[in-house]
Amino acid sequence: MNLFDGAIEERGDIDYDHYQSLVELIDTACDRFPDAPAVSNLGRTLSYRELQQATRDFAAYLQHHTTLEPGDRIAIQLPNLIQYPVALFGALRAGLVVVNTNPLYSSAEMLTQFQDSGARALVVLANLAHQVEEIIDDTALETVIITQVGDAHPPARRLFINSLLRHVKRMVPEYNLPGAISYTQVMKEGGQCGAFEPPELTQDDLALLQYTGGTTGIPKGAMLSHRNILANMLQVKALLERLTSPGREVVIAPLPLYHIYSFTLNCVLMPEIGGHVVLITNPRDIPAFVRELRRWRFTILSGLNTLFVALCKNPRFRELDFSSLKLTLSGGMPLTVSVAREWESVTGCPVVEGYGLTETSPIVSVNPPESIQLGTIGLPIADTEVRLVDADGTLVPRGGMGELQVRGPQVMQGYWNRPQETRQALDPDGWFRTGDVAQVEEDGYLRIVDRKKDMIIVSGFNVYPNELEKVIAGHPDIDECAVVGLPDETQGERIKVYVSSRNPELTVKDVRDYCRERLTPYKVPQVVEFRSELPKSAVGKVLRRVLRDEEAHKRPASGNGQGASGS
Repeated sequence: MNLFDGAIEERGDIDYDHYQSLVELIDTACDRFPDAPAVSNLGRTLSYRELQQATRDFAAYLQHHTTLEPGDRIAIQLPNLIQYPVALFGALRAGLVVVNTNPLYSSAEMLTQFQDSGARALVVLANLAHQVEEIIDDTALETVIITQVGDAHPPARRLFINSLLRHVKRMVPEYNLPGAISYTQVMKEGGQCGAFEPPELTQDDLALLQYTGGTTGIPKGAMLSHRNILANMLQVKALLERLTSPGREVVIAPLPLYHIYSFTLNCVLMPEIGGHVVLITNPRDIPAFVRELRRWRFTILSGLNTLFVALCKNPRFRELDFSSLKLTLSGGMPLTVSVAREWESVTGCPVVEGYGLTETSPIVSVNPPESIQLGTIGLPIADTEVRLVDADGTLVPRGGMGELQVRGPQVMQGYWNRPQETRQALDPDGWFRTGDVAQVEEDGYLRIVDRKKDMIIVSGFNVYPNELEKVIAGHPDIDECAVVGLPDETQGERIKVYVSSRNPELTVKDVRDYCRERLTPYKVPQVVEFRSELPKSAVGKVLRRVLRDEEAHKRPASGNGQGASGS
């Protein structure tokens, strides 16, 4: 690692030309590990050979039975089901660009993303088809493929699962999409097509439009090329190579594949090492999740802070056999020190925390497994440059705080059809402005202080919610917390903390006293509000934005809700 001109770069020895596309990667994996299990879900397992054939059948249907051309966009709106990797690699085989779409989206959110991406095709869960019906006339969608939860299973099991969800649990609302085709019909007709003509793909071709709020909060599609995603996979593989054995890893995947963290880890890195990915469709159902874990001698588990909290609170989880678990990966949100320590206490496996963004495919830095420093995001991964820049554009030396900027082969091409936003995020030299305030320790480890937009200014002092949340989350009776700023005529802003506690006896005074002992006075929250649950994203990340919006809607009314304020 070298320090030069205020920037840090970790040099690697990686052949970034090893694959020309993600399709070449999956074909290589299927040739290397043909009979090894590739993916399991709800009791069904596909070998790499079976996965390869399924993706070819899907691609053949797209090529022979639709008007889609290479470069066209196809949205995939699925939870963690076997159909996801089949549709993903089938679409990429046909030269299409995948638009990952959150299954929890409202109709309005779906419409915005489909219109912005210009998607001409959609693979969607039947449970959401009624929402597609509401908006399809206002989109460019021509091909709609509808799948039910059990569609990857043999006929008898498929009928049982789909009938249970549709007729007993009534989880599939009625819909009317006359032009749509079922996933099972697609696979049947695709299998009857014979060979198809694979388009020639290069590393610079677009693979994903991955939508994100980015640094401005406006949803936009980060353009990730085959090169970007493959480079990030190879960078992470180099870091973890000593801990993984090709063809022998059993990987638990509870985070949604449409999220870039889970996507790169489970859909790209795991095929590269012949991993067996166990997809968890509904990780929020902790008892069912734990029952599934009991079936496997899993070696790798990826998650995030809120999931680790929920699992460690479950008595059945604590009884599992963790003797084969050698790698726990955390990303998507800050990992608190207390949660990391509890996880290691329960499982015997330390948590490796990394940092990344959608725009960086996503990983920028990781704690080296052999030298973890809790509370940091580790060191830059191979061939990744980072630097800190202050508000005036001046490079910040070690120890100082500034906006984290990143340059490397994993940085996106830009934002889809948004040249102005692209120029704001990427400078002419390829540096990506993350919008995160960071600090570089003397040993080169990086520490995220907070998002620039989340910073609170109290009487001229900068207060970073992440810092406070890490302290408050250390209270033994607090499960989760979130800090936001409220307008204040006297001091500019005052600090409010939302707390989810396991102890009904915990008081506002208890929380504030705990903070007074550990924080400088201006950082002590003036308002504390207890909640049974904090608002979270689909991957379990606490949404401060939702809390700020709630506070904005309360004004100009006064009062502190369920909490209390004090001096």
